[in-house]
Amino acid sequence: MELAADGNEMNALALPERRAARLSRAVQVLGWGAFKIGRNEGIKYPMAYELPTEQDAVALVQQIVRMGIRSIDTAPAYGLSEQRIGLALEGLTAQERSSVFLSTKVGERFEGGQSHFDFSGTAVESSVLRSLQLLRTTRLDLVWVHSDGSDERIVADGAAIGALEALRAGGVVGAIGFSAKHADGARAALADPRVDALMLEFHPTKPELLPVIADAGRSGRAVFIKKPLASGTLDPAVAIPWILRNAAVTSVVVGGLSIERLRANAALAADTAPASR
Repeated sequence: MELAADGNEMNALALPERRAARLSRAVQVLGWGAFKIGRNEGIKYPMAYELPTEQDAVALVQQIVRMGIRSIDTAPAYGLSEQRIGLALEGLTAQERSSVFLSTKVGERFEGGQSHFDFSGTAVESSVLRSLQLLRTTRLDLVWVHSDGSDERIVADGAAIGALEALRAGGVVGAIGFSAKHADGARAALADPRVDALMLEFHPTKPELLPVIADAGRSGRAVFIKKPLASGTLDPAVAIPWILRNAAVTSVVVGGLSIERLRANAALAADTAPASR
């Protein structure tokens, strides 16, 4: 696959989409996680990497969209990621921009080399408004609560989800998601009727959330898979097909700065996952 001279992608990937009753639109079975364009401190990846320049990051995002990957996930905790994605999206055509499914998170920010957590309603509302500004948009398709590990406490407290519920009612947020750290937390989020989607770590070496995923699918919730390659330690040719054979999985979120690897991962997803009916 080559880029045309005018920067448009030729022979763009045709990724299948899956639907979940609690989302207003279908989502591609593979999306891109935008961590590495904004942050390289405090990372859990096996190898260090250089942060791309703003110009290179913007070009990368635009190339990813024009290549056919139209689901992008970011977060305030990803450093410069939101700002750079906003610049990239602003440079797309109206048709290209409307095709992008955009999600971000609340609850965690990364400043001064460390994470800071705040799940109060005021903090969540302020976080969403700042994300809208940085991402240069008026609406977010999905906003995740970015748990610090105290999943059950966050759900029981209700302030973060409640603030997102108000923003959803106002049309600023399309759907409410919960990015859980463990099975009990995922079950707690699944029991909250306001939650539309779960983000879970699930792959061949971490299969224990399979029952939760099945329950989520039966309830109409979307399921997004984070860290599908266990932070770069698993073979994509094994992990991605293994995950997507589960029909209750809506989308797999993979990161990275290499167009070639992302294209290869998308091809694996396209070959494995039939679209939902």
